[in-house]
Amino acid sequence: MAQGDFGRPFSCCRRGNTGFTSPASDRSMTTGRRIIRTIGAALCLLAGAAWSRPVPGSRPVDEVGPQRVAVASGALLPLYASDDWNAPQPDAARVVLVIHGVDRNAATYFATARAALALAAGDDAPRTLVLVPQFLTEVDARARGLGDDVLRWHGAAWEGGLPATAPVAVSSFSAIDAILARLADASAFPGLRQVVIAGHSGGGQIVQRYAVVGNGAAALEARGIGVRYVVANPSSYLWFSPQRPVAVAGACPRADRWKYGFERDVPPYVTQDAAALERRYVQRDVTYLLGGADTDPHHPALDVSCAGEAQGPDRHARGLNYVAMLRSRDGDRLRHRVLTVDGVGHDERRMFMSACGLAALFDRPGCAAR
Repeated sequence: MAQGDFGRPFSCCRRGNTGFTSPASDRSMTTGRRIIRTIGAALCLLAGAAWSRPVPGSRPVDEVGPQRVAVASGALLPLYASDDWNAPQPDAARVVLVIHGVDRNAATYFATARAALALAAGDDAPRTLVLVPQFLTEVDARARGLGDDVLRWHGAAWEGGLPATAPVAVSSFSAIDAILARLADASAFPGLRQVVIAGHSGGGQIVQRYAVVGNGAAALEARGIGVRYVVANPSSYLWFSPQRPVAVAGACPRADRWKYGFERDVPPYVTQDAAALERRYVQRDVTYLLGGADTDPHHPALDVSCAGEAQGPDRHARGLNYVAMLRSRDGDRLRHRVLTVDGVGHDERRMFMSACGLAALFDRPGCAAR
């Protein structure tokens, strides 16, 4: 509880406790007490603002995807899809798989992806399948009464590829593998030519890390199907070396541990070393879609741990720092590009529906790489 004059607790909500007094009482109050009362009132206002704002990702989802992906025996992942996921899709030439942020609001992302498709694809829209998987949490499972076979994670552990807490300890990376395995089935998707895996914010975190360590693209590439990874405004990236662009105060042992690096705590899904993964990653088709105005160092969903801060002060800077690191290490081998959405901050709809977003998702012209 906040402390009032001379250590006595006071309530920020008590009627009349505003930090301001009448002239009569003001005359009887010492200068020191007035200063303490005023500071206390200011702290109340700040605390009230903080208490009224929920922690990102803490609320249960409003909706759960209606379709299901079988990830393992007795383990299903909810999914939004623009067509029947379990039926063959002989006309599908492109699949755009979009992953939500920390709030797991997959329905919102599904609506955004379909709106972007309508804007970009024109006559090709009927040949594009939109998929938005949903990585739920234990909070969602309790609030929505999910069946025992629906996968759920502890908090945002899914962003880093960690195992689910129930019904089986399967990595969120394995869930993406399961989706890609279905898409690689020539009997179900005989006309498929391209798969785009995109994520914004928390979704950008899992997509970037999956682009580094994920194994599901191999079967698609064996069929000549292109795979692109679109990493949009994540809070942090998976680095290949312990060097960071920003020196943080004090020791930061987490800075090079998973999910920020490879020093330790790497999940069981990852079986190759960092050097081998870097060689493969730089050759993959990766687009960093960055909001030019995603520069708020105090954004409520920004990773402000020392490990996050070591990568840069904000999301835009962290993306540029990461690409600069890759260019310095890998030079001409790097196949990645940066598309910047000028004037847009941390807003998935404005990002994906911008000219650069449409270029990243659907190869629509109108955005030059930087």
